[in-house]
Amino acid sequence: MRRAHTVEQVRAAEQPLLDTQPSGALMARAATGLAVAVVEELRRRRGRTYGTRVVVLAGPGNNGGDALHAAARLARRGVAVRAVALGEVLHPEGLAAFLTAGGRVVGLDEAVRFGPDLVLDGIVGIGGSPGLRPDAEAALEALADVPVVAVDLPSGVDVDLGETPRSHVRAALTVTFGTHKVATLVDPAARACGRVRLVDIGLDLPAPAVEALEADDVARLLPVPSATAHKYTRGVVGVRAGSSTYPGAALLCVAGAASGIAGMVRYVGPQSVETQVRTRFPEVVGPGRVQAWAVGSGSDTDAVTMLREALADDVPVVVDADALAHLPRRGSSPRPGLVLTPHAGELAALVGEPRADVEAAPLRHAREVAQHWQAVVLLKGARTLVVHPDGRVRVNTTGTPWLATAGAGDVLTGLVASLLASGLDPFDAASVGAWLHGEAGERAAACGTVVATTIAGHLPGIIRAVTARV
Repeated sequence: MRRAHTVEQVRAAEQPLLDTQPSGALMARAATGLAVAVVEELRRRRGRTYGTRVVVLAGPGNNGGDALHAAARLARRGVAVRAVALGEVLHPEGLAAFLTAGGRVVGLDEAVRFGPDLVLDGIVGIGGSPGLRPDAEAALEALADVPVVAVDLPSGVDVDLGETPRSHVRAALTVTFGTHKVATLVDPAARACGRVRLVDIGLDLPAPAVEALEADDVARLLPVPSATAHKYTRGVVGVRAGSSTYPGAALLCVAGAASGIAGMVRYVGPQSVETQVRTRFPEVVGPGRVQAWAVGSGSDTDAVTMLREALADDVPVVVDADALAHLPRRGSSPRPGLVLTPHAGELAALVGEPRADVEAAPLRHAREVAQHWQAVVLLKGARTLVVHPDGRVRVNTTGTPWLATAGAGDVLTGLVASLLASGLDPFDAASVGAWLHGEAGERAAACGTVVATTIAGHLPGIIRAVTARV
C-alpha cells in the first residue's frame, strides 16, 4: 500500500533523526537518492550520463540544499552542472559541495545558453506556500523546453491538499523523500508531479493521511467463498437502474454487479428494461431480499422512486447518477451505509459550486460531501478519491484515460454494490471497486478498444488473478 503523509507528519518523523544522527545525514540520503534518479533519467533520455548538462534552480532552503548536494554527486559522474540562485543566500553546505565538485553559479541567461538536458527544481520544499515568486516564474519560463526533475515536490503546489491554486512547476519526474505526500497522489497536484519515485530516508511514520491500495491489499480485502458457501452467504445484490430512455445503463450496472463477487443479482426496474436484462443475463432474478442496492444509473425520472424504495430496505446503498439529486436533504438524520459515486459535475451540483472549482480542489469538496451526508464518497476522475466521513482517504492509482467512456461509471456502481453485498464495509467496497475497475480499464486498453462492455468483460479475469495472490 502506498501511504502519503502531511507536512506536519513528515516534520515530526524527521525530528528524532535530526536529534540523534550526524548533521546532514538526512540530506545526504536524500541527495544520494536524487542523484541516482537523475542519472537514470539522463540515461533514459540521452542514453548516457557523461557529458550531459544539468541546471539547478536553487532556492535558499533545504530543498535547494538537496538539489545542490545531488548536483555535486552528478558532477563526479561527469555531468556538467550549473546553478541559478533564486534567493539571496543558498544552503551553505550544499553550495560548498557544489562548488568543490566543479559546479558554477550563473545567471539565468547563461543557464539558458548552457543548453541543459534536465532542470532540477530545488526552489522550495514541503514548507513552501502555494505559488512561485516572480524570479522562479521567470526562470521556469526561460527554461520551458527543458524537462524538470522536481526535488521532493514540484515547487508551488499545495502539499497537503493536492491543489494548484497558483503558479507551480510541472515536472516530468518527481523524486520524493521518506514518504509520498498528499500532493504526489491527489490531483491536480499529482498531474504536476509527472512520474513519481520514492526515496526511503529512514523515517518512522505514523498512520498516513492518504492511502493508495495495491494488488496485495486488494487480494487481502476481496471476499473469497468458504468451502461451505452458498449463493445467499456470498451476498445478494440488487440493482435499481435504467429507464426506457437509458436501458443500457441497467445492463451495464448489472454487468458490474454480476462480475462474480456476489452470489446472486436481483433486478428491479421498468418491465421493458427487465426483459433486456433477463435476456442478456439469464442468471439475474427478480425482486426479493438483498444485502445491498445499486441505484440511479440511467434511472431518469424514476430516480426518486428507485432511491426511496432502496433506502426503505435498510441495507447499504450505492447512489449514482440521477439518484444523487434526490439524496435526503442536508441536516437530516444520517443514513448509514451510503456510498455516493459522483463525477465532478455531479459533486458540483451537490455542493452548489461550479464544476471547475471542484476539479481544482477535489479532495476538499469530497470531504465536504462526505461530512454533510455522513457517507463514503467515491469521486470519479483520473485519480478517483474515496473519502470516509471520519476523515480517511484513499486515492485510486489504477486506470487509464480511456476509462472516460460512456457507461463505465454504471459498471463501477454495480461492482461496488456487489462488494457491499458480499460483506465489505462501504469504505473498503468503494476502494476495492475503484481499483478493480481501473485494472479492467487498463486491460481493456491493452487488448483493444475500451468501451463499458469490455471493461465489465475483463472484471472476472482480474478478480480471479487477484484472489490467486492470497
